[in-house]
Amino acid sequence: MDLRDFIGICEKEGQLKRIRAEVDWDLELSHVSKAVEERGGPALLFENVKGYASPVFTGAFATRQRLCLLLGKDPRLSMVQLTQEWMKLADRKLIEPKEHEDGPIFENILSGDGVDINMFPSPRFYELDGGRYFGTTVFLVVEDPETGETNLGTYRMQVLDGKTVGVQILKGKRGDRIMQKYRKAGRKMPACAVIGGDPLLLLAGSANVAKTSEYEVAGAVRGEPVDIVRGKLTGLPIPASAEIVLEGEIDPEDLRPEGPFGEFTGYYTDELIRPILKPALQVKQIYHRNDPVLWETSAGKPVTDNHILLSFMQNAMLWVELGRMQIPGIKSVYMTPEATGRFWAIVSVEQMYPGHAEQVGAAIVATNTASYCCKGIIIVDHDIAADDLPRVWWALGTRFNPARGTQILNRGRSTPLDPALDPTGDKLLTSRIILNATIPFEWKDKPTEIKLSEHIVDKVKRRWAEYGID
Repeated sequence: MDLRDFIGICEKEGQLKRIRAEVDWDLELSHVSKAVEERGGPALLFENVKGYASPVFTGAFATRQRLCLLLGKDPRLSMVQLTQEWMKLADRKLIEPKEHEDGPIFENILSGDGVDINMFPSPRFYELDGGRYFGTTVFLVVEDPETGETNLGTYRMQVLDGKTVGVQILKGKRGDRIMQKYRKAGRKMPACAVIGGDPLLLLAGSANVAKTSEYEVAGAVRGEPVDIVRGKLTGLPIPASAEIVLEGEIDPEDLRPEGPFGEFTGYYTDELIRPILKPALQVKQIYHRNDPVLWETSAGKPVTDNHILLSFMQNAMLWVELGRMQIPGIKSVYMTPEATGRFWAIVSVEQMYPGHAEQVGAAIVATNTASYCCKGIIIVDHDIAADDLPRVWWALGTRFNPARGTQILNRGRSTPLDPALDPTGDKLLTSRIILNATIPFEWKDKPTEIKLSEHIVDKVKRRWAEYGID
């Protein structure tokens, strides 16, 4: 599958709307996309962007149903159920990518004076943004100079000029660790910014996979190798069917002002207060398919496709890590897209011994997934699915005792994108709270829950059509 295949599937399933009216890349496109996303509407393909001949695709993952379509699963699955399916697929043996000499991405090759990033209809999303953003649904391909491992990382990219994009590589991320190796060696880092190809690559690029190529992860999930070609300047592996690739290098010593941008938190980043210097990709060559599709996400306040994507991948990574810790009784995991997919985690557990729920809370804090950004954890009993938010609220209302069930941890790793942290203080640290909304395992006399009679429920199901309700 490539991006065009996915667009075709969405259209076939009634999950795509083609916008043929002229739409301005400057604010209007993003506002149309955000309005549709907030109503749970279809993905959009803007076919008539003012001043451009090529289209822009938005809203790819803005609904759970479209995530299901991407993975070839029943669109009626809940987020927890879909996460379980992803884990089954991702648990397959890794499949190395298949290298080719040529591919659709080389249909057009631009170098020298022909390099102009402004040839693509990069949108300006919000009024206070620092400029136009080529990359909101993009991944950066780099190679570790010591191990030779390939890394695909997702970072926003602002158009700085016709041959340069700013790249927000946050400190401590794998891409940053690789870049620091180039800096210490006094070398520039070869890099390729990629839009398109198999949409699974964007999911893999959002995952926290150590010492594993995201190409191999996507291959395992898809059940077949990802087709790749080599960049003609850098030799880096890029998807053979990508839509657009910017190939060049990043000088770790050459930092440029980038931003501000209306981020996934629903707030502007600190660049609105003071300039923050970021790495910049100096583009030496551009590859693109005929009539390339520029893939973007509207960003901003939840819920957008970015939040659905983050929620989905965080769910999977957290669940896998808890499994590797051999914590028993984990029934479901949910990092809510409404809380941006990062800041709050809900876990359902079947308690087997006193202190089991507290162990789960401590284990979540210790995971790589939740140790970054997550500042709230809710633990519920196994009769409540982690993504059943009405029942989670019920548990907080009827099973949670603040004096018994609250733990606060004062210091934990955070992201500088968190607007709740003091902009004049240390924005790399946050506090965390654990809310244990379970009924204590050791209680001999537990509250008696109201339950429907199973045989009557079965009878109602059999007679449902007779009732004429629907």
